[in-house]
Amino acid sequence: MFLISKLVWIFAQPLSLAFLLVFFALIAGLLNWRILHILSTFGAALILFITLYTTAGNLLMQDLEERFARPAADPDNLQCMIVLGGAFENEVNTARHGIEFNGGADRFIEALRLAQKFPQSRILVSGGDGSMSGIYEGDAAASERFFPLFGVGRDRLIEETQSRTTFENAVNTKEFLASQGLSNCLLITSGFHMPRSVGIFRKLGIDIVPWPTDYRTDGKVTPGLDFTQPSLNAQNMATAIREWYGLVGYYLAGRTSELYPQ
Repeated sequence: MFLISKLVWIFAQPLSLAFLLVFFALIAGLLNWRILHILSTFGAALILFITLYTTAGNLLMQDLEERFARPAADPDNLQCMIVLGGAFENEVNTARHGIEFNGGADRFIEALRLAQKFPQSRILVSGGDGSMSGIYEGDAAASERFFPLFGVGRDRLIEETQSRTTFENAVNTKEFLASQGLSNCLLITSGFHMPRSVGIFRKLGIDIVPWPTDYRTDGKVTPGLDFTQPSLNAQNMATAIREWYGLVGYYLAGRTSELYPQ
């Protein structure tokens, strides 16, 4: 299932679909299949235009981010927090033995803030190597270097190093929580990733408090054209589409409590 999902995403993301349609258009042109050539060319152009030069991807991202509101204030007391992996540049860290983050760094920055404010809290970091090769260290391993740099002792960390997907995050986390006697933890992950994460945790009967972070939109996006940032538009479109693939796929597989949790 893990490898299948990786392979499907390689070809199903918007820019890959556009490339495949251009390829089909080229073949259709060589074979003089006029209608297929026109349809493939138009389809590729439409995908590229919507992905690069409209706010469609940002709107999808914004809707995902707004399914779970961030609490207005910190909790009065905090026993534990679960931080889902996906924030470290694992290939770079494995090679250079450093601490390099990607765009999801807010997951760990927020966890660090809360850890310093609530020194009694435990931190469960769930994340192994999510690559197809399986040769890199995961977020849980990198966190062992990150948190102690800011005064958070290793004895407060619970490292779940085997997960490659969000579903595995939840399954493995459930076992760790039970073994440590922890419950009702904050669930820290990116806002756009929270609906799918909560759906899986609910399905498994894990009590959590959603604590979204790492927002990619300002919450004020409206439908329209945007020629100013095509690369960012494409990135947000791909991220949002990938989340929706995950939501639909996990729902059909019976792994989430509902199609679009809120």
